[in-house]
Amino acid sequence: MHPIVSWFTIYLFTFMGEYRFKGHLVEELFKDYRIKEGMKACMNCGVCTAVCPAAEFYKYNPKNIINIVARKNEEDLEDLLKSDTIWYCGECMSCVTRCPRANAPGLVIMALRKLSMRSGLYMQSEKGRQQYVVVKDLCSNILNYGYCVYPRTFDYETHKEFGPVGKWINDNLDDIHARIGSNLDGDGPGGLRKIPKESLDQLKNIFDVTGATELMEQVLNDAHQEAVRENLSDEEYFMEVYTKNDWQKHLNH
Repeated sequence: MHPIVSWFTIYLFTFMGEYRFKGHLVEELFKDYRIKEGMKACMNCGVCTAVCPAAEFYKYNPKNIINIVARKNEEDLEDLLKSDTIWYCGECMSCVTRCPRANAPGLVIMALRKLSMRSGLYMQSEKGRQQYVVVKDLCSNILNYGYCVYPRTFDYETHKEFGPVGKWINDNLDDIHARIGSNLDGDGPGGLRKIPKESLDQLKNIFDVTGATELMEQVLNDAHQEAVRENLSDEEYFMEVYTKNDWQKHLNH
């Protein structure tokens, strides 16, 4: 993105309340096939909320989210897209297994998350901004190594909740994996084996064709521009997003 365009975008998003697809959020959302597949005939029974693991811990109610989407109100949808609410779902799809009308709130959440990111509204919530961490760490692991979690990038310094055993594992990684019989970075079969370049290229192609690469690039660009606005380096902004967690705001109790 051209730097002038980037700064203009920041100005609009931050000071003028502008964002991509403003006034057309409902229209864009209902273009997503997951809305058609996931929201068929809700009768507000609340079973999805009753069985939802996220609803037990977070201030989260999938039934209410379906109601907001079904109303097709632009302002309500905007509020939803810039909230933390849509990021609480773990996509376990328990809601799908119990819904008497075969709705899938989890699919609707996927569509909402994508539109929140495409519109830029995700940058207005704590959990939304944390997608930068997901893209920079998890997606990079998938594309570079073929694993969501890769031992050599899972370091103790950024995961101190791992405790002293975690630090010991981190410090003795190769020896431990040799002892337990994994094939860390090795050729041939076995857990954590080196994924062939051909397979990694196929993964990259899937990301490109499905639009994931474009969305990742947007998240990285949005994060960089926000770091500049806050007078931080990209790494400083990453750690700010990574470590900030206002848990009392998110949890039920």
